[in-house]
Amino acid sequence: MTVSVRIRQDYSSQELRRLASRSKDANQSRRLLSLAAVLDGLSRADAARMGGMDRQTLRDWVHRFNADGPDGLFDHWAPGQPSRLSEDQKVELIKIVETGPDLAVDGVVRWRRIDLQRVIKERFGVHYHERHVGALLKKLGFSHMSARPQHPGQDAGVISAFKKTSREH
Repeated sequence: MTVSVRIRQDYSSQELRRLASRSKDANQSRRLLSLAAVLDGLSRADAARMGGMDRQTLRDWVHRFNADGPDGLFDHWAPGQPSRLSEDQKVELIKIVETGPDLAVDGVVRWRRIDLQRVIKERFGVHYHERHVGALLKKLGFSHMSARPQHPGQDAGVISAFKKTSREH
C-alpha cells in the first residue's frame, strides 16, 4: 500500500480557496481548489477528479506545492529554441521591412513572406520556412496588414486631377 504525500500545513483550505478566487490563471485556481479539498478531508481520487486530473497528477502538483507554494502551481513552459537571428540581425530586418523593397534591387513592389524568406537567406545566411517568417514578423511587432502598393509608373498629377472635388454652394 502506498503512502500519500503530505501537503504542507502553512496554508489552510480557506486560504487556498481565497488564493484560487484571486488567481488570474485558471489552471492554478483549479489546482488550488483540489488541494483545498484534500485539506478538507476529501479523498485524493475525488479531489483529483474535481480538478480534472488523475491521482498521480494531483500527487505531482502536491510535490510542486510543497516545494514552491502557490506559485509552484503555475504551468512552466519551456522557452523553446533560441532564435537563429541575432538581435542585431533582427534590428536590421526591422529596418528592411520598414523601408520597403526597392523594385530595381529586390524585384518586388511590396514585401511578401516568401520575398523576406529569400532576403533573410541572402543577407544573414539563415533559412526559415515561409510560415515561420510570418511568425518572426509578428514577434517583431508587425501585423499582416499592408498598404496597397503604388504602381511605379503612377503620376501624382494625374491622381490629383482625377480625384472628385465637392462643389461649394
